Amino acid sequence: LTGGTTVHFEENPVKENAKAYDSNETEKPNIYTPLNEIKADFLEKNQGCYSTSTPQSRSKFQNQSSKEKQSQPLAKNDGESQNGFHKVWTLFLVLLISVPLLYVLWSGIQGGTSSSRDAEILQEFRARMKKLKDTYQSQDPNLWRRAHVFLEKHLNASHMHLEPAILLLTAGREAEKALRCLSNEIADAFASSQNATTIRINGVDKAVLDSDIVKLEVDTELSSGFREGKKVAVVHRFESLPAGSTLIFYKYCDHENAAFKDVALLLTVLLDEQSLRKSFTFQEVEEKVRDFLWAKFTGSDVPSSFNGMDTDKLSGLWSRISHLVLPVWPEKGLSLEGCT
Repeated sequence: LTGGTTVHFEENPVKENAKAYDSNETEKPNIYTPLNEIKADFLEKNQGCYSTSTPQSRSKFQNQSSKEKQSQPLAKNDGESQNGFHKVWTLFLVLLISVPLLYVLWSGIQGGTSSSRDAEILQEFRARMKKLKDTYQSQDPNLWRRAHVFLEKHLNASHMHLEPAILLLTAGREAEKALRCLSNEIADAFASSQNATTIRINGVDKAVLDSDIVKLEVDTELSSGFREGKKVAVVHRFESLPAGSTLIFYKYCDHENAAFKDVALLLTVLLDEQSLRKSFTFQEVEEKVRDFLWAKFTGSDVPSSFNGMDTDKLSGLWSRISHLVLPVWPEKGLSLEGCT
């Protein structure tokens, strides 16, 4: 410093350049800093990957989660289906057990009701037959016993009929009233015990008519009456019917194929002779009736035709109507008006 003058010393250029270089070096970015940032960002992203997975993985994970969520309702539906199946199966088992049980109980009730009804029918029939026996005291005790057993057997098996009950009553001229009255009374006893009524056909009224017409009339009367619920038919004076017309009884008296099996038919035959001896056996009475009908229906004066009667046809008819043949004897003091 001289004379108050300030002297400025210029810096050495080399030093300035060095400073400038140092300054530049200071201001120049550090290449390691971006690398650290990239590394940190990479780690952060990796951590995100580990925590949230990649987009593809996240999508897969979301799909899996969605499937799991969907599977929950499906599992629930499967459980409900299985539960419903168990309920249906349980109901089926209950029905399987209940239906036969109810059927057995119902059958027992019905069987009890049916048995009770059968007992009432038999009781009513026995009471009516006992009353008839007290009224018609001249008849053979075997008539009552056989007729009673024969008809009662049919009544007692009312639920399993295999064939109709066919009863043929016969008498000599002197017992015509008793034959008519007794056949009506027995038929009414059989019918009334079942709360039914009787069909009545009189052969004498049809004797002069054409055989085919009579056959049709008899068929109509029997079929319509039985369909209406009538349980018995009485055919009075069977021998007076035109021969060919009697073939209609094949239909109603057949052993296996009768049109109606839960019914009874009472036929009466009035013989030409005045009386039947009480000494005749039931077998002899049956033979007498058979010979009488053979002569009546197949004699030389009976016109023959394809639809008419002949020996073979009569033989078949006889086997159907001769289940039980019983004689009727005259009754003293019996008026025809006194019976129906």
